[in-house]
Amino acid sequence: MKIFKYIVSKIFLRKAILGIGMVLLLCMANYITFTAVRSILSTFQGYQETRYINQEGFYIANLDPDSHIEMNTVRENGTQAVYDYINNNFNYAFYADGFIVSVPNIDDMEISLVYMNKEYYKLNQFELLQGTDLEFDYQFDKEIPVLIGKGLSKTYPVGSTIEIEESVLGRPITLKVQGILKQNAHHSNYYALNSKIYYNFSVLFPVNEEFINHANIDLQLNGLMDITILQTTKEEISNLSEVIKDNLGLKFNFFSQKENYNYINKYYFHTLKIISITTIILLIVITCLSIWNALVSVRLMLKDFTINLLVGLSYSKLKKIFYGYFGILSFIDLAVIFIITAFNRYGCWLRKDATFATYGLFGLIGMDWLALLLVAASDIIIGMIVVESMLWKIKKIPISLGVLQ
Repeated sequence: MKIFKYIVSKIFLRKAILGIGMVLLLCMANYITFTAVRSILSTFQGYQETRYINQEGFYIANLDPDSHIEMNTVRENGTQAVYDYINNNFNYAFYADGFIVSVPNIDDMEISLVYMNKEYYKLNQFELLQGTDLEFDYQFDKEIPVLIGKGLSKTYPVGSTIEIEESVLGRPITLKVQGILKQNAHHSNYYALNSKIYYNFSVLFPVNEEFINHANIDLQLNGLMDITILQTTKEEISNLSEVIKDNLGLKFNFFSQKENYNYINKYYFHTLKIISITTIILLIVITCLSIWNALVSVRLMLKDFTINLLVGLSYSKLKKIFYGYFGILSFIDLAVIFIITAFNRYGCWLRKDATFATYGLFGLIGMDWLALLLVAASDIIIGMIVVESMLWKIKKIPISLGVLQ
């Protein structure tokens, strides 16, 4: 241990500013690498999850950025006219979320109601831990079957009921738990595939045509924002856009998921490319600084190496010391990233943010751990390059060669 402390302090930490700077740069590079890798993994998941709508004749609604909603000008008969047209002419997948209700639960989380029709449910194929799939043929004055997230399962097991005083129907309703979703079930955004909404504290509510007709204007309008029209043509979609504009005064664009992918590739991957280049530059700078700092210190320590021969210093032991130092350095940096990530995940629980609360080992989910593993692999590669370069240079110095061998 004494020889380890001595070598580290005299070589890597000989110049405190340079040594500390290298540690900070490595930590920064690791965190940027971690963020980029996790974003790539999340985006890949998004691609996998949205394949079901990447089909010929499928079009997703999107409010035009230049079209602003003024709720006082939107009338219920206008939205109803739009839905009447859609019901008479199209097959469609309906989805609307963001409706928060207060439902008692052991985690004291606000609950998100997620509304979807049968077509959307069939396309997404939700995995269940317990229970059976949603039923869409029901009556409002009786118990309505729903699915709940894993976080609500302890409070509301399969078969239990949930009373909701206020809903988009404007009346009290009773929900019956039909099944429990798989842990960390989620929905990826069509336009930002790395962005996800988690269903751990959500209630998946079945929607049919009668329900939409009785729902308030908020749900009807919200549902139009991401409605997916199935098996249609450009001409029919153009007609639908005109119907929406005539009845609501809003301009809606309809894009295929392939077009959404092209948009993502154009803007998102450009940003990701900049992050990747920045990370690579940082890693190269760190590697060069580490080698330069170590080699300068080694030249100044030739006499010390000779003295340390008497206490058992050898080439193999020096190699272990170098690898040990970089191992400790990498461990500290990974621990910092772990703490930051775990705190961010736990922060969703502290804020009672139902849409982003997740379960995982020590608070981290699968893609967090995989990203950490890849960061650790990059640190190992950097450490090997630095250590082997140092040892190669040391062996070329005549005095060091004589001492260490």
